Amino acid sequence: MKKYIFFSFLMFFSSFSFAQLKIGFIDSDTIMDNLPDVQDARQKLDALIQEWQGELNKLENQWKTKYDDYDKRKLIMTDQTRAETEAALVQLENQIAQYREKKFGTNGELFQKQDELMKPVQNKIFTVLKEIAEKENYDFVFDRSGDVMILYAKDQYDLTQTVIDQLKLK
Repeated sequence: MKKYIFFSFLMFFSSFSFAQLKIGFIDSDTIMDNLPDVQDARQKLDALIQEWQGELNKLENQWKTKYDDYDKRKLIMTDQTRAETEAALVQLENQIAQYREKKFGTNGELFQKQDELMKPVQNKIFTVLKEIAEKENYDFVFDRSGDVMILYAKDQYDLTQTVIDQLKLK
């Protein structure tokens, strides 16, 4: 809905301007799906995910085995043995949580590896897009695959410094 309002506003605004704006769009998801470099990167990431998930499953199975053993024996254990076993289970739970966060968390190795593998491809796409936009004289190019995102805009439409200057005056 936001996209349509934004495009409607942009089209309405451009109809009143003296010069016609040339606007284009891409679908970056489709581009990514058709690039061999992206397929290679995805395969590498999938292999890492499987490896890490296997290790995580191994740790979780280890915890479950220890817990099942504890659950069967807890009534015949001494208080000290029970406390030691519970502490070992908690320690293993913490180890599992730390491993999950280290590999799959927001700043985990998966995120970093994904960024490392995909950044060159994204830069390549952006470079080609910029060349096409400049060659064919586009004023703006949007990406329609996600939220409305401007991927290219002519520098003449950049109001950043004007806004900064106005803010300094106030």
